[in-house]
Amino acid sequence: MVMCRNIRNLYNFEPPATEKEIQDAALQFVRKVSGTTKPSSANQQAFELAIKEVAESVNKLLDNMVTTGLPKNRDVEATKARARSIKRFGNQNTTGVVS
Repeated sequence: MVMCRNIRNLYNFEPPATEKEIQDAALQFVRKVSGTTKPSSANQQAFELAIKEVAESVNKLLDNMVTTGLPKNRDVEATKARARSIKRFGNQNTTGVVS
């Protein structure tokens, strides 16, 4: 698993961010801050507690933020992201070989 992938924007989407998306973002954040994708057994409990607390904080943040903007559509934003990626890196097939 890659430690340094981007954490995605979770705010102001329709449908709203799922618990899984929030949990995944919390996991990525804790991995980045700790510098490890898999903690030692001695640090496992601290690692899991940090993930739980970060996820709780993200939930509170998302619940309390307000906006006058219309919610973004996940499919439209994903299409835009793919187009930016192709423009930046070229078209890649599923094997990772540039075509």
